[in-house]
Amino acid sequence: MGAIGMHMTKMLSNGNHEIVVIDKKEEMLQDVSAHYDVMTIHGSATSFADLKEAGIKKADLFVSLTHTNEINITACMLAKQLGAKKTIARIDNQEYLLPLNKSHFYNIGIDSLIFPQKLAAREIVNLLNDTGTTEVFNFSGGKLSLYVIKLEIDAPIIGKKLSEVAVNNKDLVFRALAISRDGETMIPRPDEIFRHNDLVYVITNQTGVTPMMEFAGTRRLTCNNIMILGGSQMGVRTAHALEKSSNIKLIEMDKAKSEHLADYLTGTLVINADGRDIDSLKEEGLGLMDVFISVTGNDELNILSCIQAKNLGVKKTIASVENTEYLHLAESMGIDAIINKKLIAASYILRFTMTAEVPSFLCLTGSDAEVLEFLVKPDSKIIKYPLRDMGFPKDAVIGGVIRERSSFIATGDTQINVNDRVVVFALPSALQKIDKFFN
Repeated sequence: MGAIGMHMTKMLSNGNHEIVVIDKKEEMLQDVSAHYDVMTIHGSATSFADLKEAGIKKADLFVSLTHTNEINITACMLAKQLGAKKTIARIDNQEYLLPLNKSHFYNIGIDSLIFPQKLAAREIVNLLNDTGTTEVFNFSGGKLSLYVIKLEIDAPIIGKKLSEVAVNNKDLVFRALAISRDGETMIPRPDEIFRHNDLVYVITNQTGVTPMMEFAGTRRLTCNNIMILGGSQMGVRTAHALEKSSNIKLIEMDKAKSEHLADYLTGTLVINADGRDIDSLKEEGLGLMDVFISVTGNDELNILSCIQAKNLGVKKTIASVENTEYLHLAESMGIDAIINKKLIAASYILRFTMTAEVPSFLCLTGSDAEVLEFLVKPDSKIIKYPLRDMGFPKDAVIGGVIRERSSFIATGDTQINVNDRVVVFALPSALQKIDKFFN
């Protein structure tokens, strides 16, 4: 099943889902059964008998997340033939994602392909395309954006109430949707006071970016010089995406791999060096970098190297951290952005579990919350009344609305229309409740 499958089980078990986990490893299944209310089957997802035992003909969604392409593809083919409504296969071959080839997979019963390393690399590139000291997630091509801002000690809004910020933001071009503090995420009330080291989740459109940054005390950052530690698939794909617009140095310890990458990444300077040796990184100009990205297979190395880079004056650091127990630790130590493939893959898959149409679904790193973009259908409950009269769950908040070519921040007077795209911030307890407003 793997780490992504385990994480998916954890997230889906919080909702009203009937979940069946199939795996050949008895110890894995015992661990799953001990922690989550799911049915487990000791067997193979490429077995007709085991799929039938799992009740595959009644399955709304079948996901195969092993580390082997052939197993995942075969399992999804069989599942679809036996009655599963939708199937998703994890793959690690870029060739499969070419438009011409994707159609072949659809024809054999696979509705969607997921390539976690590519999704993670895309996430890193997005962080750098519109960067300051924040993370940013775009909806509908950037018509609305969610910024994650860490409040530094000199941020102008520290010590102020949410209501005070709203008064100074009369045109409501941005809105604070949530605050993550000491490992807990909350939807703030008007009297909530902003504190040093808060992670604040802010929704805005393009007109609100500058005033939002002024309130938060952040500045835009140029990303001309970037160092990437680790020639992993994530590191290589990130370098390939950025090498035409930035000066990229990629550090890889394995000499043979370095030589291969140097031939592939024609616009990147590939250096054979040991990233564990901070003096080697200094010699390669670490202190002169605008951005440092550490994506080796070692969480501890990624965290520590980013801390070293920060101490040397690098303005923005990004670390790949797969152990979810390390996420809050990494953020508390000053790393600007954390990449976790499990959360990114879960964001992609979980939208298929909603009955409403969800073009985007984000599982936020460092928070137990999600952000969803709903496409409003005719007869949806959400269009009946203004938002203040809808009785929307208190553990969720509607942040903004994309209507045709325009976008705006939602208020209590907002009336949602058919075909609007609505961005919602939700705690886990709200997911099933808000789904009913949009399906």
